[in-house]
Amino acid sequence: MNYKQLLAFFSFFFCINHYKAQAQVLTQEDSLYAGLISKDQKTVLSGYGEARYTVNTKRKTATASLSRVVLFVGHRFNHKISLFTEMELEDALVAGQSGDEDASAKGGISMEQAFLKFNLNPTTYLVAGLFIPRLGIINENHLPTTFNGVDRPFVEELIIPSTWREIGVGLYGTIKNIPGLNYSLALTNGLNAENFTSGSGIRKGRQLGSQAGGLGIGASGSLLYYIHNFRLQASGYIGGSTALERRVADSLLLDSGPFGNPVLLGEIDGQYTNKGWNVRLLAAGISIPKAFEINRAYANNTPNAIAGGYAETSYDVLYPKHKGAKSLLVFGRYEYMDLNASVPVNGIQNDANRQQYIIAGFTFKPIRGVAVKADYVQRITGEPNPALIITPFPQQVPYFKSNGFINLGVSYNF
Repeated sequence: MNYKQLLAFFSFFFCINHYKAQAQVLTQEDSLYAGLISKDQKTVLSGYGEARYTVNTKRKTATASLSRVVLFVGHRFNHKISLFTEMELEDALVAGQSGDEDASAKGGISMEQAFLKFNLNPTTYLVAGLFIPRLGIINENHLPTTFNGVDRPFVEELIIPSTWREIGVGLYGTIKNIPGLNYSLALTNGLNAENFTSGSGIRKGRQLGSQAGGLGIGASGSLLYYIHNFRLQASGYIGGSTALERRVADSLLLDSGPFGNPVLLGEIDGQYTNKGWNVRLLAAGISIPKAFEINRAYANNTPNAIAGGYAETSYDVLYPKHKGAKSLLVFGRYEYMDLNASVPVNGIQNDANRQQYIIAGFTFKPIRGVAVKADYVQRITGEPNPALIITPFPQQVPYFKSNGFINLGVSYNF
């Protein structure tokens, strides 16, 4: 072995151990991402999925769904360039494809990601295409076997709207002088304020790479620090939300340009893992300074501010014997969020958007890549504003300020 081969070997060995120290390799996709697949012109398959059954204890109803099935296809062109694609089918059936043209089918097919990754050096890389920026805990790392509960944390669905992907470019790297410190910077297309809602924040304003309109730009960044048993992160986003050409925006009295009608999002989170214990904390908030103008144009009751957070603790009762190879995680999580923490003068306050969730359950992993889940969710909210009730009694669906849900689920990744 000559010195160049020896140097390459130690560089590869360092990269493997550096990655393993910071992120668990769970799938073929992770292996490709980390550079653990060394063969050029190598195509890999991977994927994940989850199914669920939910009982609404107050309404005495139940639903069953194949929530999602995702197929990943990746390709390594050479040691510098790789391709990553994920296609997702939600709820098992796409509307109009049921054989009898059942338009009530709720499923959908979408690309969850499709980007090229360019390795600039052993510690820095660039991505370009449809990708998921590093925001919060779940958005980037959303495999169903990696979080407790049948549902993703509600704060990371309604405040940080996972899985939030857009078209753009991103730069990722590590700070050489501070071991364990990672950074990310990304520029993507912006949001569409026309689709904002009082009950789901900015979630429906994501354009998801589907012919995103307007000149809006989204800029996001994060600092992620691994030290001992801790994973600490702060991330933020600022982006325009006028998905219109200028003449149309002017007619609606909306600002245009890259950061017209800006949306600002910030979050901090931390995780502690040690000997079967895991603790997660996250706090997040959104500011929409031009909510008044958005409501004037669209009458969609956009709030000025949204805030929330959650805390979760879990313990693997099988850890003393199996050290994580097989696990039974018992967990509890508390979440709080106010989806209209502040509303403009032309908005309508709705106390039902002030929500608490108390979740308890278990996650059993007989083998890495498979999880069986069960949990109970207690949802507590304020009183709905009668001014927002469109359908009168008796057609109106009953609303319970305190309601319980029993969830059962199975999930996998490979």
